[in-house]
Amino acid sequence: MKWQEFDVLVIGAGVSGSALFYQLARYTNINNIALIEKYSAPALLNSKSTSNSQTIHCGDIETNYTLEKAKNVKRSADMVIKYGMLQNAQNRFMFSHQKMALAVGDSECEYMKNRYEEFKELYPYIQFFDKDKIKQIEPKVALGEDGQKDRGENIVAMGVEEGENFTTIDFGKMSQSFVEEGQKQGKNTLVAFNEEVKFIEKNGDHFVIKTANSKEYRAKAVVVNAGAHSLYLAHKMGLGLDKSCWPVAGSFYLTKQKLLNGKVYMVQNPKLPFAALHGDPDLMADMNTRFGPTALVIPKLERYRGLKSMPEFFEALRFDRIVMKISFDMLKDSTIRNYIFYNYLFEIPLLNKRLFVKDARKIVPSLKIEDIYYAKGFGGIRPQIIDKTNKELMLGEASINEMDGITFNMTPSPGATSCLGNAERDTKALCAYLGARFDEDKFASELL
Repeated sequence: MKWQEFDVLVIGAGVSGSALFYQLARYTNINNIALIEKYSAPALLNSKSTSNSQTIHCGDIETNYTLEKAKNVKRSADMVIKYGMLQNAQNRFMFSHQKMALAVGDSECEYMKNRYEEFKELYPYIQFFDKDKIKQIEPKVALGEDGQKDRGENIVAMGVEEGENFTTIDFGKMSQSFVEEGQKQGKNTLVAFNEEVKFIEKNGDHFVIKTANSKEYRAKAVVVNAGAHSLYLAHKMGLGLDKSCWPVAGSFYLTKQKLLNGKVYMVQNPKLPFAALHGDPDLMADMNTRFGPTALVIPKLERYRGLKSMPEFFEALRFDRIVMKISFDMLKDSTIRNYIFYNYLFEIPLLNKRLFVKDARKIVPSLKIEDIYYAKGFGGIRPQIIDKTNKELMLGEASINEMDGITFNMTPSPGATSCLGNAERDTKALCAYLGARFDEDKFASELL
């Protein structure tokens, strides 16, 4: 069998894999680089614009971020914006909208005031909005159920007005840009689509990658950025066996007209390891409002792709007493238990819209059942990783680096926003492993 050999091979051409491919090609002296993808084009799964909220999560309105996490996320988010400006992506795949974190009721309002004071130094542009200002920026948020009089609850927000900052991005188009720009760097690059990786093995000083098309690739180093399948492939190599995966899917609802001018996020429940409901202008739906996500655990590693990934889910889950205990402990908390079971009701026709509107009215009190429809085909899967060693659910990105030369990455939200920061980390690690050079000055001048 004839094979192709590379210094680095990246598996997965979503926004994380394509960002790494771009950085390797542009900022290192590594010459032979491959990117292989299961499907026919970049970003057809979780990086697809219909699979995420199209938000640059920089930490200013994400109330589930600590100040320390916000600092780390902001650095990566700034890199995404710098790349977009470098590619003149303004109003092409990067946009500026109003955005705010909305507090409803006295306790949330007090919380938001304190959060604003804590975070305003990190985000000097952030503003504090009272009810009158919210009414000016987002009138449907400030008006009550009749859409005429002011809503009765106390509301405040922290956020930015349109034109102050870039807030919205089509990560699918950004992935395509990474691939195209990576191929322009004068390196020996290969981008191969319709190549589903079935097995990876170490053979001497190389890794052998075998695909469903009976093709074989060889590489000195490998990085797997394949969503929930990263853990599945790691397990097939006997790596990461102390980790399991609960795939969490999110669904969305679209409005039949533009109800919000920008992004309105709600205060996160600190007990829930899932995103709070928010409303966004949808780039793929004429800027009509998309509400979501819901959150439900499903026994598949990929959504809307039939049942093929169901057996793979059970392999990645590696169900045992530890997984059962962690899951049971989560369900013992009535807040988490009720939230999980309640979200399954959002998938039931006829009942789903009625229930969802009740929640979404916290953002737009005048919202009616007939204003929304289930966004069929929208929503992706985020792998939530269970750490069996520490007996806990990992609420962030996870990487498996148990064997020199190969890394398996799983990136729940904000994985897309963190794509360039994560790629920087992996690029530097690859350079150290291969004895290659990373052009710090060029990187800093363009992306930092």
